[in-house]
Amino acid sequence: MNLLPRPRSLSAGGGRVQWREPSVGTDRSLPAEGYRLSVSGDSVDLSAADDAGSFYGRQTLEQLRKTHGGNLPECEIEDWPDYPVRAVMLDVSRDKVPSMRTLEALIERLASWKVNQVQLYMEHTFAYAGHREVWADASPFTSDELRSLDRFCRQRHVELVPNQNCLGHMGRWLKHERYRRLALFPDGWTERGRWRAPTTIDPANPGSLVLVRELLAELLPNFSSERAHVGLDEPFEMPPERLDDYGAWVTTLRRLPELDGRRMLMWGDILAEHPELIPRLPEDVTVCEWGYEDWHPFEPRTKQLAEADLPFWVCPGTSSWLTVLGRTTNMLGNCRAAAETGLANGASGFLNTDWGDLGHLQYLPVSEPGFAYGAAVSWCLDANRDLDLAAALDAHAFADPAAELGAALLALGDAYLGVVPKMWNMSVLVMHLYFPQLQLGRTFSDGLTIDDLLGVEHTLAGCVAHLERARPSRSDGSLVLDELRAGAALVALLCRDARARLAADGWLGSVPDARRQELGADLDPLIDAHRSLWLARNRPGGLDDSLAWLEHLRACYRTGTTDRAWGGW
Repeated sequence: MNLLPRPRSLSAGGGRVQWREPSVGTDRSLPAEGYRLSVSGDSVDLSAADDAGSFYGRQTLEQLRKTHGGNLPECEIEDWPDYPVRAVMLDVSRDKVPSMRTLEALIERLASWKVNQVQLYMEHTFAYAGHREVWADASPFTSDELRSLDRFCRQRHVELVPNQNCLGHMGRWLKHERYRRLALFPDGWTERGRWRAPTTIDPANPGSLVLVRELLAELLPNFSSERAHVGLDEPFEMPPERLDDYGAWVTTLRRLPELDGRRMLMWGDILAEHPELIPRLPEDVTVCEWGYEDWHPFEPRTKQLAEADLPFWVCPGTSSWLTVLGRTTNMLGNCRAAAETGLANGASGFLNTDWGDLGHLQYLPVSEPGFAYGAAVSWCLDANRDLDLAAALDAHAFADPAAELGAALLALGDAYLGVVPKMWNMSVLVMHLYFPQLQLGRTFSDGLTIDDLLGVEHTLAGCVAHLERARPSRSDGSLVLDELRAGAALVALLCRDARARLAADGWLGSVPDARRQELGADLDPLIDAHRSLWLARNRPGGLDDSLAWLEHLRACYRTGTTDRAWGGW
């Protein structure tokens, strides 16, 4: 049976029965959130451990009805989750702030897949009183919107969790003169010989604590969750001699009255790199061990946390960002490895992240395979390890009776496998979109060939042909197809760009002017499409920053010159 997620125990009979409302009862012997379904010729019975289990049993019934022509198959199902927390984190700060309609539709889908937590990752996209200059151009969330979304989530057994970075990734604040004095290095810092703008507040500066307390005091009351994520990842410019300040900052945050009654979540990268900080962690802190490659060392890092008796979650990702079309195979391996290691070492949560680095150029459907597979393996790994994800997406994400869209989307996401060079956290196929100044065929793109790029273009064309046969019937089905066509067209253009460079010496400036002008002309309609597709799901704030990446590439095509320091390279 095509279910998302597949239940841990299912036995099917041969018959079908007409749809009827289930007889619902309580069975406290079932694990939390668990349910038992019995569909026979004369009854449909649903027993559940609690309200959440009853909700999930009804979601399974609805999926059975949808995939059996409105009827129900005779069957017995017993089901409960591996992980008590099955979460999705949405980056609503770089640069895409979704509309309320977009968020509600996505959360409705996630809840139907038995996801029970959503986090909104924020840097500057809440309308903090007294800080208008930071969010004025971001189309931020308001208190009323967050409270409304919180109610929407609770009705679907989803916990909406605030996620506000409180140390690094504060560049949107520190670029303003009013806040720059709070930076570790107000005048910027140097990495690999290049100047960088400040991104990290100084934990030893009393003003940093004043700001963070003010932000948390205003943001957290809009959420009914008893959790709050305070970030603390990637304080890039923090020197090793300031590690004690990092540890002290964690303790300071945990003791804040603004966090009283809430469990504090933090990212685990600094702890993994500096395990000497682990014994100093205060109580009631949950460490979120994150990593986005299928080879990420979840095993030693989570074992280290388990041995210290610290609560922790595993945090893979959708592999959608910095790719345009995704990295399907990597996503599958990353989510599977996180689920396996987390279960083996005692993780209490699975947080599937979806980031928007460098303009958030990927469209929502590119992230949905990761959302779906993460939901499946965090619910029951053994039953879903080898899930037919294409079929599940067709039935339960896009409602495509032609059964074309799911496979085409996964194949688009595997286009990156068509070339030899691979780069962590990014697809080599699009690297020169973000950094046109790079010489292709060298260093990170060594092994890139014209023949392989032609093969990728052929794959993309085949996927688009399958999309033309797809018939998604969900309300935004036509938009989904437009988004995937636009993404495929952009990657195909970048393949043509790469072929032109490799035919010369790898530098964009060596591509003949006529060829560059042709690439620029091909990019024009894709920029226009990006603008309209963005606004179909998201607020206007952040759009100009996203467009800037494409517009910069177009300018490079027109002039043949590139900025060596563009994009912070």
